[in-house]
Amino acid sequence: MNAKPTGHYELKPDGRYLQFDRLFRAPIEDVWYSLTNPTALRSWIGTYTGSPSTGGVRFRMTAESEDAPWQNVSILLCEAPHRFHLDVDTEPAAWRLHCHLREAGGMTTLSFAQRVDDKLDVGEIGPGWDYYLNRMIAARQGLAMPEWSDYFPAFAAHYRDLRVPDAARP
Repeated sequence: MNAKPTGHYELKPDGRYLQFDRLFRAPIEDVWYSLTNPTALRSWIGTYTGSPSTGGVRFRMTAESEDAPWQNVSILLCEAPHRFHLDVDTEPAAWRLHCHLREAGGMTTLSFAQRVDDKLDVGEIGPGWDYYLNRMIAARQGLAMPEWSDYFPAFAAHYRDLRVPDAARP
């Protein structure tokens, strides 16, 4: 897989987001499964424990380390198989994540976004999400996992220099 930075800024009702889009030749339910099933998640990013129906789970990003710490996740919105909004962990290090899926013509578009502000280093966030989303693609296709060194620090300057368009300014 030829890695390249894909994130762009979007303004949503609750703030500015760094958004990443991916296209899959798969039904929406299949892509949803890759994003929400703990076993499927394990193949590319991590896993969770608990029942999402309670509004919260514990998540661990095991792609980097099997002994990564567990993080609390609050499920703010879940409309299967179309979207979920999450808060991962607590302030001041909380992440607000949005995941939206759309299906048309046998293709599913995934739009994945993390809320960002001027205090966050998008030079680390951008390469990280490009890396993880490409790991998802590799896992779904049975390909070798991408190398982190192809993303960071290679993409850091791109994201730090990424212009915030007027349409993404609060």
